[in-house]
Amino acid sequence: MSLPVLLWRLGAAAAAPVLPLLLRRRAARGKEVAARLSERFGEGAARPPGRLLWLHAASVGETASVLPVLEALAARAPQLSVLLTTGTVTAARLLEQRLPPALRGRVLHRFAPLDVPAWVGRFLAGWRPDAAAFVESELWPNLVLAARARGIPLALVNARLSARSARRWARAPGLARTVLGSFALVLAQSEADAARLAALGAPAPRCLGNLKDAAPPLPAAPEAMAALRAAVGARPVLLAASTHPGEEALAIAAHRLLAPRLPGLLTVLVPRHPERGAEVAAAAAGLAVARRAAGAMPGPEVAVYVADTLGELGLFYRLAGVAFVGGSLVPHGGQNPLEPARLGCPVLVGPHCWNFAEPVARLLGAGGALRIEGEDPAGALAEAAFTVLSDPARARAMAAAAAAAAATEAGLPARVAEALLALLGPDAAGGTIPDGRARALPSAPERIADGPGRERDSAP
Repeated sequence: MSLPVLLWRLGAAAAAPVLPLLLRRRAARGKEVAARLSERFGEGAARPPGRLLWLHAASVGETASVLPVLEALAARAPQLSVLLTTGTVTAARLLEQRLPPALRGRVLHRFAPLDVPAWVGRFLAGWRPDAAAFVESELWPNLVLAARARGIPLALVNARLSARSARRWARAPGLARTVLGSFALVLAQSEADAARLAALGAPAPRCLGNLKDAAPPLPAAPEAMAALRAAVGARPVLLAASTHPGEEALAIAAHRLLAPRLPGLLTVLVPRHPERGAEVAAAAAGLAVARRAAGAMPGPEVAVYVADTLGELGLFYRLAGVAFVGGSLVPHGGQNPLEPARLGCPVLVGPHCWNFAEPVARLLGAGGALRIEGEDPAGALAEAAFTVLSDPARARAMAAAAAAAAATEAGLPARVAEALLALLGPDAAGGTIPDGRARALPSAPERIADGPGRERDSAP
């Protein structure tokens, strides 16, 4: 066991006594489900009979991206069950809302155990998955290495690793090699991601594409859509979507600048975390504000509408004349700009888009998006929004360009599903292998380099 791995294990074990208190505090703030905290300790296993694939998706974006993969798996392996773990309450709610009814008996949800050795061991002993796939960049060393030690084939799908994250991992090269070298299958979002992962020790990563490029358009309930359109009428609508702290204040400042130039302007704020709704509404003091979570509608008297609900972003992308995609005016890395683009909504983004650098570049190059830059972000946001909202022809051209640039890659979820079934083995579709039988890792290294000229067993 390398020194970085040992230090991580010891640190996680040392933190274990205080983690229950932290979880209870998170539950009090709505960031955990109090009745399900035991799942964070690896408890609550209810393994179904037959073959079981474990998928881990950290949050909302990762969960949404694998929904088409779940459908593709179900179509190809009717007897396969899937355990889907998430790390956030919002992801669990999204899964509850958007999982197709036909899959509800075959896809089980649990909150992922925290990365404490004993809790991870309890989780794996209870569920005994036949293979496991981690989505994007959710790499917890104890969880990954304990799964590998049990002979569970591991995949990293839709993998991404920004240049900044790669630099951080490079500071602990032994840990990076040990963790990334545990994966038998690595499917990267882009060739750049594949190169960074390979440099850190991932075995033969390949790029199939980005699952977020293949996602279907966000849904919108027809009755809710009709009610919103009736409430808003012909007013111009500026949407600030998936915003992070600090961005709502900029959007509100932009609204104040725009309102005299665009009579009737409605600004809709959709915070990335809906529990911030009251805080977001308070930032618009002096304006007529309404909150969707309180049951209010954006009538003609409302200037700022806070859509602090979950799973309704598809409504507001359809309603908006232009959408600013959050996480990009603050150094977060941006949220998914393809969501509005698929719905033919012109897109505005800030300078901090490293999480979605390729799709942002594609949208900008196609003319479906504008970048907000300069020392006065509120003023720049106002000017960019005015450019679109005041020129219907420009708005139509941007909408068409955005939709074309975001055209879905329809076959990608099926290709990812087939790769995962191959990891399970040739009988995956039939489900004939006994539950949870340990198996050798196909094509994974039998041993992991621990430094120049040295090798150690891969088990932690």
